[in-house]
Amino acid sequence: MDNLTHSLVGAVLGQTGLKKKTGLAMPALIIGANLPDVDAACFFWLEGTEHLGFRRGITHGPPALVLLPLVLAGLLWAFDRWQTKRGKRPDGRVPVHFGWLFALSFIGCLTHPALDWLNVYGIRFLEPFSSQWFYGDTLFIIDVWLWAMLIVSVWWSLRAEKRSKSWRWPAFGGLAAALLYIGGNLFWSIGSAASFSISNKGIAFPAETLIASPVPFWPQDREIIAGRKNDYYIVPAGVEPVRENAMPVTDQRCAWPELEPLRAVNSQLDAFLFWSRTPFATRADDGSVVLSDARFYDPRARDRFSIALPDVKCEEPDPQ
Repeated sequence: MDNLTHSLVGAVLGQTGLKKKTGLAMPALIIGANLPDVDAACFFWLEGTEHLGFRRGITHGPPALVLLPLVLAGLLWAFDRWQTKRGKRPDGRVPVHFGWLFALSFIGCLTHPALDWLNVYGIRFLEPFSSQWFYGDTLFIIDVWLWAMLIVSVWWSLRAEKRSKSWRWPAFGGLAAALLYIGGNLFWSIGSAASFSISNKGIAFPAETLIASPVPFWPQDREIIAGRKNDYYIVPAGVEPVRENAMPVTDQRCAWPELEPLRAVNSQLDAFLFWSRTPFATRADDGSVVLSDARFYDPRARDRFSIALPDVKCEEPDPQ
């Protein structure tokens, strides 16, 4: 998910009462909720599509989810000591407890992969022990309705706290509403995929991969992506998810080329194929091949989710 969502989840958790456990609890929760995204620094040394195979991996796996909170807790503890020595420590800050700092940083970090799992990009929960991708297909990466629930609950809780009223319950209510909303979206995704599967029964249609992809703004709508490598069909969002409404993802498809020799010497191609869930080959203007992914395909642009192979000639695919 986006970093605003991660931050709001950390803030809501703090407003449930966790922020009273130790000084600097809110920074531990909010920063911790964003900390696995330190892998975004890969943009400084990786080019093209190489970042696709690096993101949501090593910093989202079990060792990092222990080490990153430990580092964060240590930095926050040291910051508190540094402020104390300089006489700059706020008078209202409660004593800092390292154990609680680590526990809250750990809780914050755990929320991150849980949220990242919810969209179609995927996450490698078990890195470095396993590089398997996991997909939730539940929420679009930026969900304004989830924002609204979390923002209102944080605002309501802070307002009640300022007025010396019961302030934990608005945060608990916001978390409950968010969980119900996520559960509802998961139900819609499963239902949309099931509707397409049922409509496909008895029809010769290759659907080794079936994705009910969430779309922005309309949580009840799903874009259906179905097919197999290099042969994908899409049912647009807002249309009944049945086989009759499926259309090819592109009419400029190439035959799938032999890529293994090139993959061994092309790190960007290797990263793309490692990351791609729904890969297909299209024809470039010069007759070469461009590899794209049906989850993030925009026929009007070649973007960071595609890779051009100028030395690979586009061949006509076999007739279906």
